[in-house]
Amino acid sequence: MLELEFTTIKTWNEALWKRMERIYHEAFPSGAKTKGILRSMLNRGIGYLHMGVHQGEVVAMAVTGLVGEGEERLLVIDYLAVEQKLRGSGIGTWMLKQLRAWVTREYGVEGIIIEAESGTTEAHLKRIQFWQRNGFVLTSYVHQYSMVPEPYQAMKLPLGRSKRVNDDGESIFRYINAFHKVAYRKR
Repeated sequence: MLELEFTTIKTWNEALWKRMERIYHEAFPSGAKTKGILRSMLNRGIGYLHMGVHQGEVVAMAVTGLVGEGEERLLVIDYLAVEQKLRGSGIGTWMLKQLRAWVTREYGVEGIIIEAESGTTEAHLKRIQFWQRNGFVLTSYVHQYSMVPEPYQAMKLPLGRSKRVNDDGESIFRYINAFHKVAYRKR
């Protein structure tokens, strides 16, 4: 695998965003949060940008945020993307390991959560399998957003004291929805 450097950005930096923007739009051509929303998330202290860099070039990026409090503190991975030509090379797994180490060191969370498209296509199944290979547990609850056509399922990587997922996913979506609500709020 490539030798990579991991960086977390806590305040908006236009130059760094320009370095990772291509990968973001390549992986999420529609439905992704706008640059203005991402900038607002960082400026309000509710979101983080992360990047994996190889020889000065960004080859992976992620958008995350913290939800909950105390023993219920969780990291939401809102977006995770690897440069298309490098997918399948282990960089996504490397990014997850870096995110896990960062959030455990900085915030001591109880878990990492994501929402994954709940579909039956080969692409959907490959994404679910990627997360499962990296320790995430797929929950049974299927969530349907009013603004998006495809349904989603929550996945959780348990950390901290609890190494199990005692949830069908419905309460995880309460955290995810709360994160989205705050992310889209102007102030």
